[in-house]
Amino acid sequence: MENDNKYLELAYKQALLALKEDEVPIGAIIVKDNKVIARAHNKKETKKQATRHAEIEAIEKASKKLNNWHLDDCSLYVTLEPCMMCVGAIIQSRIKRVIYGAKDSKGGAIESNILLSSIKGLNHYPETKYLENENCSKILSNYFKNKRK
Repeated sequence: MENDNKYLELAYKQALLALKEDEVPIGAIIVKDNKVIARAHNKKETKKQATRHAEIEAIEKASKKLNNWHLDDCSLYVTLEPCMMCVGAIIQSRIKRVIYGAKDSKGGAIESNILLSSIKGLNHYPETKYLENENCSKILSNYFKNKRK
């Protein structure tokens, strides 16, 4: 649990970088053998691509670092509950664990809108853990509050 909190804080630091770039402030890191192998944040606006979510960016970096699409022994820490697209990439890359700091009542695909464990027939089911983190929730709510002004 202590390491989970520490790694989630590192993901939050990535969300702060996204905020500086006027991206939706979501950050992600991937850890293997207690070492951070990938850090990323949202890049949708910067790259003008709908698929450039923090999780996708981190998965691509980790795969490149390991020279392998199998991320079996890796944990993904992300500040917001992953969407359907990102959950698909998590399943396809065989990430072992997903730990997230804020729930997404609109687009979350682990437990908020779709209970991942209830989908039958997938070839991989990552372990998932919601580790409530006020910073992860607050940065998003403040970002959207400021956008609406």
